[in-house]
Amino acid sequence: MEEKKWIKAAKQGDNQALAHLFKESYPLLVHYLMKLTLNREEAEDLAQETMTKAIEKLNQFQVKSKFSTWLISIGTKLYIDQKRRQKRADAFKAQHMRKLKWQAQSQNEDWDFLLASLAELEDELRVPIILKHYYGYAYDEIGKMLGIAEGTVKSRVHRGIKTIRKEMGEDEKGPGTMENPIKQG
Repeated sequence: MEEKKWIKAAKQGDNQALAHLFKESYPLLVHYLMKLTLNREEAEDLAQETMTKAIEKLNQFQVKSKFSTWLISIGTKLYIDQKRRQKRADAFKAQHMRKLKWQAQSQNEDWDFLLASLAELEDELRVPIILKHYYGYAYDEIGKMLGIAEGTVKSRVHRGIKTIRKEMGEDEKGPGTMENPIKQG
């Protein structure tokens, strides 16, 4: 059956036709998105999101191009939207960090290098450190908040602090302790 017939059948609710179209187009889509994102996991997530969007918009597809071309256009738009959101989030984060720095300086407090270092950590490391060392939550409480095991929280806090110390050129036994490596604020 040629592609136009598969598309017509899929539009009429034939799930096997839709599955066939996706099966035929998925490898091309993922390879394209891998080149775009330079990250296999991100490409596969984006491909899944593209497929979901395609299912939602299937009746709007005009058969002027190949189905795979349509999927690529959807994936590209989703990727661009994702990058725009990330850019806005990064700009907000940078603005927020400038605001925190200004507030600290205006109150004659030291702007700690640690805050800047915290901003550079991945969320999975930064969040547990902030909850533990700035807000005093116990490891088990943090685990419940984040939906992860207590041991995972401990590991992430340790790994994050180790990363910050390495950035600062300090070894494991440098200033600060594992109990309070970050100035409370």
